[in-house]
This record gives sequence, C-alpha cells and structure tokens, in this order.
Amino acid sequence: MRCDAKQIGFVPVAADHYPLLRRWLAEPHLREWWGDPEEELGFIRDMVDGRDTTRPFLITLDGDPVGYIQYWFIGHHQNEQWIKDHPWLTELPAETIGVDLSIGSPDKLSQGIGSTALAAFVAGLRNQGYSTIIIDPDRNNARAVRAYMKAGFQPLPHLHGQTGDVLIMQHDPDATR
Repeated sequence: MRCDAKQIGFVPVAADHYPLLRRWLAEPHLREWWGDPEEELGFIRDMVDGRDTTRPFLITLDGDPVGYIQYWFIGHHQNEQWIKDHPWLTELPAETIGVDLSIGSPDKLSQGIGSTALAAFVAGLRNQGYSTIIIDPDRNNARAVRAYMKAGFQPLPHLHGQTGDVLIMQHDPDATR
C-alpha cells in the first residue's frame, strides 16, 4: 500500500497519547535510533507541558495514529550547552526549523508513509512562513535518508564531516519526489 497526502494528518500530542508513544518507543526499529523509551517520553512530556519549545505531533493515516513527528527551533539550541556537543548548529540561520519523525508500528514501514507525511508537514511549515527546514538522521539510517530524499531533503555539503553521526539535510522546495 502506498499512501496519498490526502490520507495524512497531524494531531498535537496530548497526555492521553503517552501509552501509545511508550509502546512505539520500545519497538526495536525505534530503539535503534532513539534513546531509552522512558527518557524519550520524558522529553515529549516536557514539550507537551511547555518546558521545551519543540512541538510534537502524531502522524495519522486515515485518522489512525501511525507515527510521531516534531519540529524544533535551531535558534533555541544555539547556546553554549548545545553548541559544545553540536558545533554545526552555528552554521545554520537561527530561524531554521529542525524536524524529526518516526513511524510507530513496524508493519507501517516501507509504505511511503514517512516521506509522504514529511512532505506534507514541511508544506505546512512553509505555509507558516518557515523557509529553512532541516532534518538530521543518523547517517547509517539508510531507510530514513532515502525517505527524506523522497520528501525533498538533500545533504548539506558544507557540513559534511562536521556533524558526527548525523547527516544534516535541508529541504529543497524545488526538489521533486
């Protein structure tokens, strides 16, 4: 099954979504790239409760939750604490938006949901006035890199070799799927 952008929706994460997110974060395909499920869920709680400026959403397919997506503000991370471990942050404009996503259930992988959802989410961010949008997958996560390229993201050559295990990719609004 291939999905269509019309099937995709986004719902702000709320406290009643925590059990679902906990279950997804414990899945092996997420554990490979995300941290400890309880720690990650704690970060999401901080977002929902307003202690973190990152904005979390569930991805829905025909109204059913299938994944998680968030956007964060590079400028809020351009501080001494973050730059110490991620010096590449200084190479991006402060108004840059970062996006992260994961498909929740393994049976929903490799169906085009991630790339379709990402393209739709980025279109919404652009409609809100954001023009510089990045994503930072682990460079060894070939499935994610392929999906992100399908959604119009390209590696930033000037950051090659400066970002540790992550590949910084920027959305190109002129890229075709």
